Amino acid sequence: MKDDRRKVFLLIAGFLVLQILEASCYAHGFQIGLSHYGVVYDGANIWVANYSGDTVTKLRAADGSLVASYKVPGPWGMAFDGQNIWIANYSRDSVTKLRAADGALLGVYPAGVNPKAVLFDGAYIWVASGRGPGLITKLAMNGTPVWAVPVRDPWGMAYDGATVWVTNNDSDTVTRLDWSGCVVGVYKAGDQPMGIAFDGAYMWVADNGGTNVTKLSAVDGARVGRFPVGVDPFGVFSDGNYVWVARTDGVIVKLTAGGCLVATYDGGSYPDGIAFDGKNIWVANTEGAVRVIRAYSGSFVAASANP
Repeated sequence: MKDDRRKVFLLIAGFLVLQILEASCYAHGFQIGLSHYGVVYDGANIWVANYSGDTVTKLRAADGSLVASYKVPGPWGMAFDGQNIWIANYSRDSVTKLRAADGALLGVYPAGVNPKAVLFDGAYIWVASGRGPGLITKLAMNGTPVWAVPVRDPWGMAYDGATVWVTNNDSDTVTRLDWSGCVVGVYKAGDQPMGIAFDGAYMWVADNGGTNVTKLSAVDGARVGRFPVGVDPFGVFSDGNYVWVARTDGVIVKLTAGGCLVATYDGGSYPDGIAFDGKNIWVANTEGAVRVIRAYSGSFVAASANP
């Protein structure tokens, strides 16, 4: 019995030591600036768009240490294509392409007025820009425009493996486009939809003007359910097991795939972007620090120190 208790004690002590070491590692050099919008994971590093500072910061996901910072005008949404980081330059009506390995500038390409979201579908880059009407622009990997189609006030985008879904903030709908830009369907969402995520079978839409997330069938756009998550949900992300929702009041909500509430966590001040590195959830805050949260437990790991 004593041996069993000793083993349990050592196991718990070891876990606590690992947690302390991890927190101290993340705290070292984890300083990136203010007004963070986009955040994306490249398989080894976390990239954060610092809108007010006109920079994009690259952090090592393992410990949060600063790898480098690159000058990019008005960065907002971002996407990773397997080799490069694509960044929507909201204030410059363009997208910037950086090589992920070393941050080398590979190109800057026109992408409509005030681009917000960027998406990679495995072969092309999609950019959502403008307002009522807005524009969805499809770019080849060399930045050459393939086509551009008008879409009502586009905000967030998600790819289901065949089509791209776009939230229309001012019409409370989601537009679904095929590879050629043709409209497959327009589906009813909640109030002022913004973020959208695909969990492998369903689309989850953050209804920013309300208090719910809407779950749509990826087959036909039928509404499967609406689930309460609290005031002003903004960003939404699926880690493959759970759905994470960022509320603009600073709360992160964790839901099961069935829409049941698991827990809520402190997301910092005005959280927007969310990324998953396979272990932790990274939350970008537009008015504060980037926070790191353990995905399986929701425990706080670290936060960036503002300069």
